[in-house]
Amino acid sequence: MGTAIFALCAAAAPKDPAPAASAAAAPQYVGNEACRSCHEEIYDAYSRTAMARTSGPARPNLIEGAFRHEQSGVQYRVLAEGEKAYLAYERPGDPGMRGRQELAYHVGSNTRGRTFLFEIEGLLYNSPINFYAETKGWNMSPGYHPPREMELKPAPRSCLFCHASRIQPASGAPNRYGSAPFLQDGVGCERCHGPGGEHVRDRGAMVNPAELTGERRDSVCIQCHLMGDASVRRPGKAIEMYRPGDLLSDFVLTFVYAGVGRGALGAVSQVEALALSQCLQRSGDRMACITCHDPHTSVPAPERVAYYRDKCLSCHERSFADRHQQGSPDCIGCHMPRGKSVDLPHAHTQVTDHRILRRAGKPPAGPPAPGPRKLVPFGTAEAESRELGLAYAEVAMGGDAHASQEALRLLPQALTRYPRDAEVLTRLGFLYQQLERNGRAAEMYERALQADSQAEESAAANLGVIYASNGDLGKALALWQGVFGENPGLSEVGVNLAVGLCQAGDTAKARETLVEVLRYQPDLGRARAMLRELERAPGRCRSPTRPQR
Repeated sequence: MGTAIFALCAAAAPKDPAPAASAAAAPQYVGNEACRSCHEEIYDAYSRTAMARTSGPARPNLIEGAFRHEQSGVQYRVLAEGEKAYLAYERPGDPGMRGRQELAYHVGSNTRGRTFLFEIEGLLYNSPINFYAETKGWNMSPGYHPPREMELKPAPRSCLFCHASRIQPASGAPNRYGSAPFLQDGVGCERCHGPGGEHVRDRGAMVNPAELTGERRDSVCIQCHLMGDASVRRPGKAIEMYRPGDLLSDFVLTFVYAGVGRGALGAVSQVEALALSQCLQRSGDRMACITCHDPHTSVPAPERVAYYRDKCLSCHERSFADRHQQGSPDCIGCHMPRGKSVDLPHAHTQVTDHRILRRAGKPPAGPPAPGPRKLVPFGTAEAESRELGLAYAEVAMGGDAHASQEALRLLPQALTRYPRDAEVLTRLGFLYQQLERNGRAAEMYERALQADSQAEESAAANLGVIYASNGDLGKALALWQGVFGENPGLSEVGVNLAVGLCQAGDTAKARETLVEVLRYQPDLGRARAMLRELERAPGRCRSPTRPQR
């Protein structure tokens, strides 16, 4: 059998920490309907907004259509059959690439677009294709590169967090929920006003974001509307622990590159762009998202020019505006123009320029400083070496050499204070492994698993790669079998396991493993090629060659 090419698994997103509070002390959520009896007008208006409609069951919100992806040759169809909705796919001429999945949920209000979610043996996945409202057609979903194979991406809690309410805990895999992944469609009232159980029971106070100040007020919006370049949770914290009225930065820090936002903008950078605007900077902490946007209503298109002009005139003198505009009342048309997003995942959408440019088309003065870009936490919160190092490590996943160097400088410092931090140890292990410092990488992975037996899947998966390369196939197989048994959606681990089983002479088990891999990734070329080889010659197997990333 040929020499195996073992895949290097990317460091996975950290698992959520266990809730610190007991079930009895957990906040009690009541849902939007409990608000309706006292706030019917607001309830009715809000139910028509994009936020309220941004997730739900698939069939009532289905958009039927078809799309052919040129690079892969895969043809997709979204269709209804009675009370059910399906995603069908096939590659003509390839009998092994044909199938369909029942769609369970939709994500997206269709203001920009909409995609759909489906389950495979309890694991929740995003549809590879997305409907885009602007073009009124289908294309690849956000986050999908143009692959030559159909790729299925998991739908973890981090994706659902901003599209649904009352997200349920995942178990064993970041996209396995056990039951419904969320208990309330769309963004519910309690996402901005806090849990309503006490209020319904004895009229306890609810949070009014308009009465909060500074970053506590802004945290309500930026929990979903600030993407940044990297996001790092505080030790023992997670964004799901945040409640309106808290400081979001006590739970998670979002990092952005200093000076970025002075050129073309992305579809998810409105918060960063607004921070660059003279309007916000000169207002102190008085200006916020809700200064111009009422989250309870949607402004009809014919009314937007007048509506937003009134918002501008709440600060700017009407007499000046009348002279300045010379009969044209469209403030946002000149100072907040819309243009194509530069984000690859959102290239099919337009974005409103929230920098509120003084002169249309002229970005704020002051180009970014020369030299390597510097990550800084958004807002006024300070970052320790742990948070900053993890932020650089996240950026380094995209191949940024400077970010990798910074992470390798900062994370060892963080270990002096957090010697049993499994996330820090796993990220360091991955960075050392990229540099082929396998001894040091193995030490980090082993320490991560000792500190937390439920540490990131990638710690065990990548440690198995190192063991196998050192000739200790037994240890490697034990790690991969544990990881793949817990999360069979990890296709790279499954292929590694199949190759290792072949090396160990267990071709029957290798074949079973490949069949399981293809259940979750039916177009994975390496797995399909290896399975074909096994079926041609059941007594032997040859490892697939995989290009290095």
